[in-house]
Amino acid sequence: LEGRGLDPAAVPAALVRSHGPFAWGGDAAQAVYHAVVVEQVARMALGTELLSPHCGPAPQYLLDRHYLRKHGPDAYYGQGGAR
Repeated sequence: LEGRGLDPAAVPAALVRSHGPFAWGGDAAQAVYHAVVVEQVARMALGTELLSPHCGPAPQYLLDRHYLRKHGPDAYYGQGGAR
């Protein structure tokens, strides 16, 4: 993660080629939670591929928007206010 400039606290799981997912957290329960989230995201990705095999990845601006609304300097998701 360091080599990519990523904060391990902000990216609590990783998929490793020819292996499987790694997940971590502040304690074992948090790590298991993150592993379950990875599994659910994989299920959603498979469903998307089956329904629309040519849809392609989400554009970077959309990924950034969803990440920054929760983790960015002006985060508002889950903060009690709406924009």
